Amino acid sequence: SFRGPRMRAALRAMEVFVTRRIPPAGLQVLAEAGGCAVRLWDSEEPVPRAELLSAVAGKRGLLCLLSERVDAELLEAAGPGLKVISTMSVGFDHLDLREIKKRGIRVGYTPDVLTDATAELCVALLLATCRRLPESAEEVKNGGWTTWKPLWMCGYGLSGSTVGIIGLGRIGQAVARRLKPFGVKKFLYAGNRPKTEIAAEFQAEFVPITRLAEEADFVVVTCALTPETQGICNKDFFCRMKKNAVFINTSRGAVVNQEDLYDALVNGQIAAAGLDVTTPEPLPTDHPLLSLKNCVILPHIGSATYSTRNTMSVLAAKNLLAGLKGEPMPSELLL
Repeated sequence: SFRGPRMRAALRAMEVFVTRRIPPAGLQVLAEAGGCAVRLWDSEEPVPRAELLSAVAGKRGLLCLLSERVDAELLEAAGPGLKVISTMSVGFDHLDLREIKKRGIRVGYTPDVLTDATAELCVALLLATCRRLPESAEEVKNGGWTTWKPLWMCGYGLSGSTVGIIGLGRIGQAVARRLKPFGVKKFLYAGNRPKTEIAAEFQAEFVPITRLAEEADFVVVTCALTPETQGICNKDFFCRMKKNAVFINTSRGAVVNQEDLYDALVNGQIAAAGLDVTTPEPLPTDHPLLSLKNCVILPHIGSATYSTRNTMSVLAAKNLLAGLKGEPMPSELLL
């Protein structure tokens, strides 16, 4: 006779909240799983904070994006029943890992699956920035293109150059692999430790970040955002860079001091910058960086291919389901 209420209670215990309308492949995995009741914030836009705090109450699982700050306040709102958090991202700087670990909550994330798409975008951004593609396209539209001129719209090429990579992780390696055939002469990399075996593939040299800034023609930032890397690309860093050097960031906006970057670009300390990430996101349309011709800014589209985003959503869904069942996750962040 208790079967009805008990059954309902068990189902309720497996309620999960999904903070956005994720790509269809991931939603399908959740729909077909059975055994968990999905509540979805069915929008392309982020869930407002107040809505999020009320929606997580009593949930067993949370599938979130990097737009959601998972901190003590949210975990308190969720209550002690929250057992698993699955983020549809490779970065996890939006998660308060200390608070999460304290509560014994498991975390899933989506590395590897977005490496190729992000590396491709990084190379595209580098080429667009150093060869002044957005600026050139604009000149065609606004009538600035009058005739062929020997020095008009000249930029910088990769052939024979030195490329410095900050963070030779999965994405950093994938970027180096793609840049090598362009005829890059030398790779330098900086990070918290040498990765001798990995670096051997590119004959990359492990150097202090100051030397990387001084010697690289192209600086590519692909590190994770940590307390150590926050604001690491600052005035001192840009002052050390060559005047004809190009700076590219596809990691996280907070790795860069944007005021210092603006000054470096305006004062000709460096030639150009390309950013796929900013602080904040979205960047306000009146932000000083957007007024510069030598700065190309994209709206955080590193992993934005249809297949990659679908694969990310499937992995996030599978991580969530495995966590709910107490099984090993395909990609667990070990705290």
